Amino acid sequence: MPGNTIGKSLILTTYGESHGTQIGGILDGMPSGIEIDLDQVQQALDRRRPGQSHLTTERNEEDAVVFHSGLFEGKTTGTPIAFSISNKDHRSKDYTQIKDIYRPSHADYVYQAKYGHRDYRGGGRSSARETACRVVAGALAVQIIPSIEVKAWVSAVGPIKLAVPFEELNLSAIDKHPTRCPHQETADQMETYIEKCRAASDSTGGIVTAVATGVPVGLGEPVFDKLQADLAKALMGINAVKGFEIGSGFSSSEMTGSLHNDIINEDFSTVTNNAGGIVGGLSNGAPIEIRIAFKPVATIGKEQQTVKKNGESTVIAAKGRHDPCVVPRAVPIVEAMIQLVLADHYLRNLKYNA
Repeated sequence: MPGNTIGKSLILTTYGESHGTQIGGILDGMPSGIEIDLDQVQQALDRRRPGQSHLTTERNEEDAVVFHSGLFEGKTTGTPIAFSISNKDHRSKDYTQIKDIYRPSHADYVYQAKYGHRDYRGGGRSSARETACRVVAGALAVQIIPSIEVKAWVSAVGPIKLAVPFEELNLSAIDKHPTRCPHQETADQMETYIEKCRAASDSTGGIVTAVATGVPVGLGEPVFDKLQADLAKALMGINAVKGFEIGSGFSSSEMTGSLHNDIINEDFSTVTNNAGGIVGGLSNGAPIEIRIAFKPVATIGKEQQTVKKNGESTVIAAKGRHDPCVVPRAVPIVEAMIQLVLADHYLRNLKYNA
């Protein structure tokens, strides 16, 4: 099956390219009778859209979502929800120079090798423009599970790391800074570093931390659809993601069992949360704590060695409008993918409690 679909009970299929007339999707499996807050959906899109701050690409898309089916009188009908988002501010001429050139660490070469033909305008289907569809679907999905709250924020940009535990952060301040780091001093340092990279015609990566609270016990499926496995697949499917950690993550390899084990209280809560809210592939009621690493944006203005389609060596200094750091705009995308997976497993879990 082509890899444009995710989910088992709540199924999202997306379509469209960065420089096509529109992008969009179909979300199937939404139960009927759910009141949908369309303003909430648009607000989620507004958090992802390009041109929202001086730290992002200058491409300016309105990103107004249009629904074509599945909604009536403000409620879901139980039929597939189809939606679209117009592409209006694309400048395809900016990409003419790379028509026969492969950008280092971009999908140009592998798309050409796989399909024998590629849309070089903005990366086509490999462009992060497609993720707007995921944000729409996540904003719909979370309305199935209103008791669950998903919050994500930027916890690192390049070498600048947020050292404050999330329990001590004011998560209502996430959107108050263009970096989406809810700690003013660290956010200012991140901003300075991103601007430095932009001035050097370069880019930088970073880390997004996400926490889901209010998750009921028992979401997940053994053996191959463990909750953390589906979360990892969904989040690793976001453009530029190179790493996924849950709970104690890689640091658990350095711990002893007596230190790593989460002691269980009489009310079934745990003293610590090294498991990151998931044990044996099933949610245990504790917050699901995840960290996602993003690589630097591949398309940069600095000169780099590469090759042409015929294998001839050349130099490229990319033109166009690109984020010097993708992580601030990635925050709502991370939230959306977690919302989709949790809603999917919530619906799957209903069969056990019928």
